[in-house]
Amino acid sequence: MAKSREKTIFMSPFLYLARSKKYRDTKAYFRTIFKDPTNKVKQWIDYFLIVLILSSVAIFIYEVKNPIPVWLEYYAVYFASAIFLIEYMVNFWLYNDIHKDILTEYNKAKIIGIKPNYYRIFFKSLLKKLSYIITPVAIIDLLAILPAYRPLRILRIFVLFRFLKLLKHSKSLYQFVEVLSDRKFELLTLLVLFVFVVVVGGLAIYTLEDMENENIKSLIDALYWSFITITTVGYGDISPVTIPGKVVSLVIIILGITMISFATSVIVSAFSEKLHELKEDRITEHLQSKSEFLVICGYGQLTKVFLQKNRELIDSNEYIILDNDASRVQEANLSGYRAINDDASRYEVLKRFYNNSSKITLLALTGDDVENIYITLNAKSLSRKIRVIAAARDIKLYNKYVRAGVDRVVLPNELASSVLTSSIAYPTIFKAVNAILSSKNVATLDEYYIDNYSKIKDKSVQELDLNRYNIVLFAIKKGFKGVLIFNPKSDYIVKDGDILIVLGNKIAIEYFRELHNLGSYS
Repeated sequence: MAKSREKTIFMSPFLYLARSKKYRDTKAYFRTIFKDPTNKVKQWIDYFLIVLILSSVAIFIYEVKNPIPVWLEYYAVYFASAIFLIEYMVNFWLYNDIHKDILTEYNKAKIIGIKPNYYRIFFKSLLKKLSYIITPVAIIDLLAILPAYRPLRILRIFVLFRFLKLLKHSKSLYQFVEVLSDRKFELLTLLVLFVFVVVVGGLAIYTLEDMENENIKSLIDALYWSFITITTVGYGDISPVTIPGKVVSLVIIILGITMISFATSVIVSAFSEKLHELKEDRITEHLQSKSEFLVICGYGQLTKVFLQKNRELIDSNEYIILDNDASRVQEANLSGYRAINDDASRYEVLKRFYNNSSKITLLALTGDDVENIYITLNAKSLSRKIRVIAAARDIKLYNKYVRAGVDRVVLPNELASSVLTSSIAYPTIFKAVNAILSSKNVATLDEYYIDNYSKIKDKSVQELDLNRYNIVLFAIKKGFKGVLIFNPKSDYIVKDGDILIVLGNKIAIEYFRELHNLGSYS
């Protein structure tokens, strides 16, 4: 009893934070202004930090040879480091939510009636938060704070890490470096050619004008002249005096203009190709800053109906549409939706949107069953935590969707026919069942699909002890095309391929599914 009370006291602050709307709103606000690149406040924070980085580094450099006022030293050392420390601590705070994990365990225990293991959840969540310290971004941020410790002057060298912070806060600088990196082969080839021409030109002018030109006293002078000429700077301190030397000069100037033009065209073409990627990256970053978002594959009639019925989703921008047809993507964008022209069946495409800390739901709504199955396989290979809902056009492919790992299989044609028939023949029953299916706050109907990996296979209904989890067994269907057994007897043995239709709280249903490794298909 005392132990239980000790746990309650230990966990009560976390439960309080989880239930506090003010705390949740505050943390959501800070997450937005620190993580969402489209947020105006974040942009101003980035501008402020860039100015702080550049000014503090400039002061450190100036201080090497010149005395500085005390107030300027306090600004560069203590004020700047304090701001960087605050930024570091806020990012550490936002990395994950311990109180959410505690509340999830609390709710699960309350609904299902099991004994909660708060300590295990707490330490697991704490270790996840501490893992932030060893991330590259966190290491750079920490090293940028160290120059504040003045007794060890050698720590001033870490002021260079403040320049690295510019890559984090200056998106343009980071993207410029990324573009150059993408064209490293072309630029490296150009650099090799540039060095070759400089050396050949320097050797040529040194050989031709060594005895004629008093300004060329060594090979270094000749290489210097060649470099200045090929870059079209032309200081004029060294110039050829012989006819052969002037011919070499003309050739080098022409080659220099050609290489500069080539380098410019390489960089411009790289930026042109990168424009649509930059737009997609902004969308990806926005989604990954969310705790939950939706990836919709295919912009067809089902997607249009879904988006029209979920206007709050559109307003929150917590979704993205992927379609490999440029005309459909253009139509979606013109309709005010966020769409990208890409092939969702490719693993690399889905990987861009994966975020381990976010709850991701994927809708496979393309008109092609094979493509939907490929999308599912890629999503599940990326992470089993991604929830996949797929629309099957052909009822014969239902089992293939199941084997691919789809969490929900929707049969639009069959569903439309059944709904229409039921609403006409049994209007009252239809309204009641529809209320259960659509309600978010009361009991809901769900399914358990039994396969060889299910722990309840070959057990009787009585052995399942569903009452313990506040779950009612509504019916059992013997396979997808088998008979439907309502209110099965307690001695019924659950077999491979059976589908259990249950009624209960969503949390309890999900807990029982995870506990016994059950599939979930509709």
